[in-house]
Amino acid sequence: MTATPLVLEFGMGVDVHGNDATKAACRAVSDAIRHSSLPLLRGIRERGGRMLVDVMVAVPDPKAVDVEVVRRELPHGEVTVRPVAGGLRMEGTDAPLIACAAITVRAEYPAGTPA
Repeated sequence: MTATPLVLEFGMGVDVHGNDATKAACRAVSDAIRHSSLPLLRGIRERGGRMLVDVMVAVPDPKAVDVEVVRRELPHGEVTVRPVAGGLRMEGTDAPLIACAAITVRAEYPAGTPA
């Protein structure tokens, strides 16, 4: 089966004082989906399909991201979270940490089902 890309969303999140990569990543994911209402996604399950949600989140230290916590930011689909190097950590002891998120939603349908 081939998964058809349907949605691309982008967001940015900041932990202003805690230097917490997971908190910044969660805020970036929330920012990406906050303004979306995509009724077409309901039809995926109704037609026997799978909604595959891929999250790439860029932070200065990818190992510092708790992917299970970030995954819970997304209410639907089979979610995969992949932290990568990026984002921004400002200089200073109490400096903000900025995360960027890119979310791709794909649909995968059983063979013979029209997309």
